[in-house]
Amino acid sequence: MTRPASPHALPYGRRLARRPVASAIALALLGAATAQAQQAASETADGLKLDQVVVTGASSAKSKMRSSVAISTIESEGVAAVTAASSTDLLRGVPGIRAEASGGESNANVAVRGIPVSAGGARYIQFQEDGLPVLQFGDVAFATPDTWMRADAGFERLEVVRGGSAALLATGAPGGIINFISKTGLEQGGSIQLTKGLDFDQTRVDIGYGGRLAPKTRFYIGGFYRVGDGGREGADGTENGGQVRGNVTFELEGKSHVRFSFKHLDDRSPSFMPTPVRYVNGSIQQIPGLDPRRAAFYNAAWPLDNTLTNTNGRASSNIRDGLVAKSDAFGAEVDLDAGGGFRLQNKFSWSKNSGRFIGIFPGDDVSAAPAGTTLATGPGAGAAYTGNRFTAVVFNTRVDNAGLMANDLKFSRDFDLGGAAKLSAVAGLYTSVQKLDLTWNFNQYSLSAHESGARVLNVPGVVNGSPGFGGCCSNTQDSKYTTNAPYVVLNLESGALSADIGLRRDNQKASGAYYQSNAGISYDLTRPNAIDYDFGRTSYSLGGNYALSKDLSVFARYSDGAAYNADRITFFNNPDLVNGKSPTIPTNQVKQAEAGVKIRGGGMSLFATLFHAKTDEVNVDVTTNPIVARANSYRSKGLELEASARLGVFNLVGGLTYTDAKQADGRAPKRQAKLVYQLTPTAYIGDALTVGVGIVGTTKSQDDGPTGPLTITLPAYTVVNAFASYALTDRATLSLAANNLLNELAYTESNDGRGAARAYTGRTVKASLRYSF
Repeated sequence: MTRPASPHALPYGRRLARRPVASAIALALLGAATAQAQQAASETADGLKLDQVVVTGASSAKSKMRSSVAISTIESEGVAAVTAASSTDLLRGVPGIRAEASGGESNANVAVRGIPVSAGGARYIQFQEDGLPVLQFGDVAFATPDTWMRADAGFERLEVVRGGSAALLATGAPGGIINFISKTGLEQGGSIQLTKGLDFDQTRVDIGYGGRLAPKTRFYIGGFYRVGDGGREGADGTENGGQVRGNVTFELEGKSHVRFSFKHLDDRSPSFMPTPVRYVNGSIQQIPGLDPRRAAFYNAAWPLDNTLTNTNGRASSNIRDGLVAKSDAFGAEVDLDAGGGFRLQNKFSWSKNSGRFIGIFPGDDVSAAPAGTTLATGPGAGAAYTGNRFTAVVFNTRVDNAGLMANDLKFSRDFDLGGAAKLSAVAGLYTSVQKLDLTWNFNQYSLSAHESGARVLNVPGVVNGSPGFGGCCSNTQDSKYTTNAPYVVLNLESGALSADIGLRRDNQKASGAYYQSNAGISYDLTRPNAIDYDFGRTSYSLGGNYALSKDLSVFARYSDGAAYNADRITFFNNPDLVNGKSPTIPTNQVKQAEAGVKIRGGGMSLFATLFHAKTDEVNVDVTTNPIVARANSYRSKGLELEASARLGVFNLVGGLTYTDAKQADGRAPKRQAKLVYQLTPTAYIGDALTVGVGIVGTTKSQDDGPTGPLTITLPAYTVVNAFASYALTDRATLSLAANNLLNELAYTESNDGRGAARAYTGRTVKASLRYSF
């Protein structure tokens, strides 16, 4: 891959073009993966960078133009200038990806191509850092992969593969791969950036530096620290923490290298759960004093939450801690000439992930407080209260260990077939050990119905801190999931044709135990529910790309893969399902076909993909009442469009995804809109000023409500963001960004057990000052 020259080696005007901070802020705020504006170098400027070499979801490095997969990228400086956006915010503008990043820093729901978000998280997508997974499972309840990921200055780029070869080259990721690739010091220099919220409380510092330690040794180190409220006053002071990460690379002969990396994350942030609302004839109505864009209940003068431990002890935790994420990780990578024409590549990572998820969830509908209700804590405790109230169920899950050890070893060799044709054979073995040691507790409290400054109440007949939802959800699990997955891939390069076919065999063994206490009082530790099963499944993928010219190519692919289950088939299921007695272990199977075209010219570029997916899954949703396990079947087809155009000082980047998805009863799956779109026009005014807007929108969709599935309408919305940056000097840039500029009420989900819905945070404005050195 050709690397750009150092910015300090370029004239002033070109240096500015190499550091589009405003576009970076747009990416951070909108998740607009395609919103990076490109300086046109010729009449065939390619804003989508179709000649860029990609490594994600590929057994051998190829350019986008020659790959038979649908892939989008976010360039390095779009990630380096991230100020406070979550890792999933960066995905909101990628065609085909539906990222519901309305929950705060983490715990987002991510889906692709009509493959459903059935119970939270990212079941069918694998989040990776430098080519290896953050977690082996994408939908562990209260422990999703983005919990232990933060976007900061240390990332070189993101590569997002949708469908295609993901089923072949990653275990449990038939829907796609989201790969955060780190900077490695190829460019000498660094930056420091200070970001300050102007209409909300947030202060953040990002810093990073890399370069050469010796002629054959380079490094990069960077990170961030921030404090604030996440854009909602009711969460004041709950943001507090940061991350540092780095690596060192030793360059050997030819293309060979050895690299070591590390990451330390210690962060605390609010988790924004659904806000109480009212449902009227299938529509969502806001309750006065409870704005879903602003509501957060962390500053309610909470008592300590007393919960059951996994050893039948009791422990207290601070509800204001919110989402706690801690991770210590180490990685090693080698790429060597093994002799005899063979190449050896190995990637290894080890992480210890832990933390706690504390979210405040509405347990019933808002109603008038009964006579005798008083303030329970804080100023005026004991005074009478006569306003509205609701039951707040505190989801309090302790994650003692979600650590992962992963290793991907592969050998490859090229064979000359003559006539400019080449066959590349790849044989690999992926292994991983995923630990999952967590304990759930759901306690209930009576709360005043105020979006900020809510108070804990004493309501006659209700015991604050008692088990919520009838004591359904005191669960604990200590388990280990071991995966061994050999795979083989054949790649053919013959003139204009690029083709590949591959096979993967996933073998998984699960062991451990889990306990459930329906009363929420204690576990019967003498009667563990055993986790003891193993199974295997074969996945495959084949595809081809044909270059009709250097600016036009077509591709097609078929794949068959599966996502696997962890806690989704232990809690609330028959114990015989996972103790070795069941002849079949439920898996979530996806079969996909896709075909597309890539074209560029005249300052424009277009990536269009038709897709069809068939999904069969088993699912457990912990937010339903009662909690149930279901088998579901889905079909989806649609079109992804990603385009870029350069017209003088204007750059326009956009995306559109049309999805026609149906479940077994013929209705669209919950929260699946027909159209999702993104549009980001940017103007470069002179050498110093850049301004633009970013638009992310969706048509209406249906979600579940108390009267049944798919009975609530999530209205269509359009979120508009604005950004501007001014180069004060060739090294200093001042930026201003507004997220949700028009304060759109954009709902992302409803709830089936009570009137509750989640929405994106309202308008927030921030300023950043960045200095490069």
